[in-house]
Amino acid sequence: MKKDFGLSQFDEYREDNRREVKKASAGLPISLWDTYSAFANCYGGVIILGVKEEKDGNWTTTGLRNASKLRKDFWDTINNPKKVSINLLSEDDVQIYEVGDKKDVIMVIYVPMAKREQKPIYISIMIFLMARSAETMRVTIIVPDCR
Repeated sequence: MKKDFGLSQFDEYREDNRREVKKASAGLPISLWDTYSAFANCYGGVIILGVKEEKDGNWTTTGLRNASKLRKDFWDTINNPKKVSINLLSEDDVQIYEVGDKKDVIMVIYVPMAKREQKPIYISIMIFLMARSAETMRVTIIVPDCR
């Protein structure tokens, strides 16, 4: 994938169909996986964690509190076939940078377009339902989410 994100142009970027920002202040956002799936199934894109989009479309860095833990959690999740159908990424596709005067830490994830034979890339969601009767029964349903 052509890595079309440069820190020198950070202030000029806006979200579009190839770039999406997420605050990630409380860990990896759940919506990260929907974005990974959407980018992989379309033309690829860049996900930037530690940044929020303002109402006017400008980006503001919020930083990441523990980038190394987020990075580990990211790799653990994307390599889990119960969560993500296929990991398209290599180590080079996930980068940590310091941005701005405050040296906020951000994580940039380059998502390539999946090859035709790899599609669809989907996210599995585990839903636990409890039925009450004489005995308690647990049912697990895996629902593919392909957007």
